Amino acid sequence: MAPSAAQLERARRQAERAQQEAERDAAIAQLEELRRQTTTVHLQSFPPARPPMVPGPQQLSLAWALAEAQTHHLAGLGVFARAERAAAKRRAEEDAPAYLAAEEARLHAVHSELTAEAGQWWQALVANDEETVCEAVNYAFSDNAAAGCAVGVDGNILSVVMRQQDIDSLPDRMPGVTPSGRPTLKTLSKRDRTLWWLTSMGSNIVATLKEAFAVTPGITAIDLAVLTRLPNTQRLGFVAYGRWTCQAIEAGPWRETTDALRFLDIGQDVACSVTTTSSGNLSTSIKPLDTSRLPGLQSLLDHAQDDAGPDEGTLADLDGDLRANVPAAHSAPLPDRYRIRPFAEWKNQTACPTPPPAPAAPPPSPALPGRATALTPGQNLMLPEEAWQGLLIAFSFVGADADLTLFLTGTNGRVSCDEDFIFYNQPSAAQGAARLLGKQPDGPHTVERAALHLAALPAHIQRVTVAINMDVDTGLSCGTLTHASLYMDCVTGAAWTFQPPADPDVRAMAIAEFYRHTTNGQQIWKLRAIGQGWADGLDGLARAHGVNVT
Repeated sequence: MAPSAAQLERARRQAERAQQEAERDAAIAQLEELRRQTTTVHLQSFPPARPPMVPGPQQLSLAWALAEAQTHHLAGLGVFARAERAAAKRRAEEDAPAYLAAEEARLHAVHSELTAEAGQWWQALVANDEETVCEAVNYAFSDNAAAGCAVGVDGNILSVVMRQQDIDSLPDRMPGVTPSGRPTLKTLSKRDRTLWWLTSMGSNIVATLKEAFAVTPGITAIDLAVLTRLPNTQRLGFVAYGRWTCQAIEAGPWRETTDALRFLDIGQDVACSVTTTSSGNLSTSIKPLDTSRLPGLQSLLDHAQDDAGPDEGTLADLDGDLRANVPAAHSAPLPDRYRIRPFAEWKNQTACPTPPPAPAAPPPSPALPGRATALTPGQNLMLPEEAWQGLLIAFSFVGADADLTLFLTGTNGRVSCDEDFIFYNQPSAAQGAARLLGKQPDGPHTVERAALHLAALPAHIQRVTVAINMDVDTGLSCGTLTHASLYMDCVTGAAWTFQPPADPDVRAMAIAEFYRHTTNGQQIWKLRAIGQGWADGLDGLARAHGVNVT
């Protein structure tokens, strides 16, 4: 029997109410989370700065040096030039110990230089050198919800300007309950909205102070001023300032959301646009503060205009500088001070009275696309013995940024320790037998290269997985890469290439692997193309290969 019109109408209304209730519940949850995020920043803690510990250079082995030397001396010799190849191997055996000793001595000297530089930096930080302190503090502030900027040091006192969220950007509704006790959304009163904004500002002030004191062991007090856009005029102005001591901030306690408002009571000469009326209620108007007693802030105010003329220092400029205060990405790394010289470079320098300068980047792999064997997913092949001594790997792509990673694993496909995971923060492993060589632009492409000496790997390493992961900060997938290609070659000119799929559902991918194989009682190395990925990116890729991801 078909439902009646009344039944259909009743079902429609029930479905409509259910949809409205679901949308209301989602909005309530979103508002509650926003309020929590904006008013609990002060509850986090920051580890105090410590003298920097400079990591030592990677350990190198004679097996690695011999593989490097053989790769160099065997270059250009055919498989059947047996006498020449035997002589080349003897020269490699003679050169390898000297090459290893030279690189170890040079890297030790670099470590000593870095340690001395780190010591000098620490002494400057402790002595409150203005440039050092401001640089350290601004780097620490670079990921804060409320942008902050250190602007000067006077003795043991640091000056900071902070950009607070505009009150007009807060929602105009908040969660509530009906007289019958059902959850609902109600209009946020002007006083409640001001309290939310004031609590958020206090939370950001306290967090900013806590982080700055943690970063600067020699600073005992901070002069902090808060900048925001005023609701009535939509012009920038200062709405809070004062001086807070390290002792007052460390005394706390900082346990509850409401503790954020204690910033008004524990500072010196604190001024705030939001005041308490004679009846005990908060004022609902936010007006700019009188900064005539503070010459630095007054100077900014005197030139405050949203349309700045040339060479004018304005609050609008400062606002832009604060908003642009973002951390540097790892895609622009510092020069690798522990860079290993290729054998050919060392050999040339030892033969020249005046050593040539080290190249800024490793030489590209020889491009022999006409001779490269194109691989298909799942295809495997046996590598020639020359490839065991030295392989150059190049991953090229266009589009979004990606990083090359290597995993040195056992037969179970898992690393024996985290040191066998090679990525941009740990570019070398196995005493130099596997290492990243850096990422450089090459015309329209970006190319990241790696060097791999299979013959120099320790026996417990049975597989080497070559993988990529998308830049973790972008959240983009492998589908955004175009013209992606993995290219591998060795000294004989033998080369292999594989084009991984542009999979929009994954953010990390194992492209290829090298693995040991026994045939006719002899151990060889084989290459397999893969092209399979993980939707959760680098974390999933690393966990799948046994890396402890925290």
